[in-house]
Amino acid sequence: FGSSSARSLEAASIPTRNLLLRSITMVARLTYRRQCRYNTKSNKQRILKTPGGKLTYQAVQKTSKGPACGDCKKALIGLSRLRPKEYRRLKNREKRVSRAYGGSRCAQCVRSRIVRAFLIEEQKCVKQVLAEKLSQAKEQSGGSKKKGKK
Repeated sequence: FGSSSARSLEAASIPTRNLLLRSITMVARLTYRRQCRYNTKSNKQRILKTPGGKLTYQAVQKTSKGPACGDCKKALIGLSRLRPKEYRRLKNREKRVSRAYGGSRCAQCVRSRIVRAFLIEEQKCVKQVLAEKLSQAKEQSGGSKKKGKK
C-alpha cells in the first residue's frame, strides 16, 4: 500500500520536471524583418534585446576579407578591411600606403621586385662587358692572321 503511493509521487514528479525543463529552454520565435526569408550568407541575423525587453533580429553585414597582396596573397598591412562599396567613400590616402605599389603589393614583394630588376640590369651590363672583351680579343688575334678561303 505504501509502495503504490511512492510510485504515484514519482510518476507525478516526472511530468512536472519535464515541464520545468521545457519552460526554461523555450525561446521566443522571431521573424525576419526584411524581404529574404531564408538563412543565406547575405541574410545573417543576430538576436538583440530592445529597451522594451522584446527580442528582435538585427541584420549583420558581411565581414570583409580585406585587401591582399597580388603576388603572395597575404593580407596588406595598414589598409582598412571594408566591403567593396565602402571603399568608394574613402580618400585616396586611406586606400593605399605611400610606397611604390602601395595598395597592391606587400613590402616584401616590392623589395624582391626591386632586387630582381637590379640584378637583371647588372646581368645585362656584365654580358655587354664580356661581349666587348671577346670582340677585342678577336680583333687582336684576327688582325695578325689572314683568313683564307675554304
